[in-house]
Amino acid sequence: MTDRAPLAALSAHFTPAQVAADLARYSPAEVWQQRVRLDNSGRLAQYRPEDELTKAQLSCRFVIPSDPQWPAALADLGPACPLGLWVRGYERLHELTSSTVVITGNRMASTEGTDRAKAFATTVAEAGHTVAATLAHGVDATAHQAAALMGAATLAVLPRGLDHAYPHSHAPLLHSITHNGGAAVSLYPPGTEASGARLRASAALLAALSRAVILIEALNHTEALRTAEAAIALSRTLLAVPADGGIRSEGNARLLIEHFALPCPDPARALELL
Repeated sequence: MTDRAPLAALSAHFTPAQVAADLARYSPAEVWQQRVRLDNSGRLAQYRPEDELTKAQLSCRFVIPSDPQWPAALADLGPACPLGLWVRGYERLHELTSSTVVITGNRMASTEGTDRAKAFATTVAEAGHTVAATLAHGVDATAHQAAALMGAATLAVLPRGLDHAYPHSHAPLLHSITHNGGAAVSLYPPGTEASGARLRASAALLAALSRAVILIEALNHTEALRTAEAAIALSRTLLAVPADGGIRSEGNARLLIEHFALPCPDPARALELL
């Protein structure tokens, strides 16, 4: 058994932190067999790593750290570094993640927010950076669409399996990203549904894949703000559009007041700071 199948099996059942210590001492196949023996439920014994991997890879590729496409920046996650990534468009993953800039913000974005997302994404893409975001409504989807209008490939990070978009209504957007030179990435195998924990883990992944995060507008306690906070924890450059006093940008205002983010009023300033 090669490393790919047992790593996929481990990642389907455990968080990276739960197996990191064992993987430092044993091969992935050995760690999987240890976990099978310790599982009193018998659930893991019924799981067939090679068969499950073969079936899942009909729709996407499971990329592991020994692959040339693996993004080296993920090492910054330490014990939380993924055991592997599920990827559509994996051939370009290394290229797309060499200079990735996340553009994110509210799902229920203001008109000003979506206008700013378009402007920032267009400028970032024209400068040769990869625009990265989730597929969420509002700022993120707008960023993907604006970069695509420039003929630029983008990177999407999903909190569920890549067999479906999240949200489902953005299936055409996911298709256009992966069929026009871009890539979609997930921590989770096909068939996995989104959850709160998966949204949080995906926010950290999105930040880790980036060289910088641009926060267009964000309410407190949102996924966009979690991405910004993950960027802070990972020492990524965090740029925030100054708040206009409205509640929709309260997250931006707080991060700027606390000096966790650099003020970035316009796309030209973003390029200077990048």
